[in-house]
Amino acid sequence: MTVKALLGRKRGMSQLFSDKGEWIPVTIVEAGPCVVAQALPGRVVLGFGDVREKVVAKPQRGFFKKAGVPVRRHLREVAVEGDAPAVGAEVKAGDVFKEGDRVDVSGVTKGKGFQGTVRLHHFNRGPDTHGSMNVRQPGSIGSSTDPARVYRGKRMASHMGFDRHTAKNLRLVRLDAERNLLFLRGAVPGPTRALVLLRLAKPPAPRRAL
Repeated sequence: MTVKALLGRKRGMSQLFSDKGEWIPVTIVEAGPCVVAQALPGRVVLGFGDVREKVVAKPQRGFFKKAGVPVRRHLREVAVEGDAPAVGAEVKAGDVFKEGDRVDVSGVTKGKGFQGTVRLHHFNRGPDTHGSMNVRQPGSIGSSTDPARVYRGKRMASHMGFDRHTAKNLRLVRLDAERNLLFLRGAVPGPTRALVLLRLAKPPAPRRAL
């Protein structure tokens, strides 16, 4: 299979034990099956996730109708190597991954809302006693006369989380091809049932001789 990426959904965390009795924390990801909705030079558009047709936008319904494939909730464009699979082909986890592979997982982290500097930037707390009015406040953020402004990039209270993040080089400990489940060592960005993009990690560059 020339496709090197799949769309999936995070199912949660669990644990496995190796043959040597080693405890392995894993994240379970349901990868695919995805349907090829469009084939382009060097890349394909994958559809993933069941959805009722009436809740999909009309232009998107026309796109699926023209391709002759069932409507899917999510669409992503991924690269392929060699000849692209035909439109309508189904890509499963076992077609792309195998046990022992290294996988990059991209997703959106959990949103924490608007947070202060103590939680967001790990600022120290102020004193609790002696009339202090600065327990969890940021304190001074700049000088008065010079430069008479706040520098760009100053760490202040703001929105926390809900950022796109990629966890790289996660080892595929176990593959359940029948249920399209990947057991990846370590944590994956996003809450349970979050949409993720799984790609085969690039092999490390060879070290240069000194």
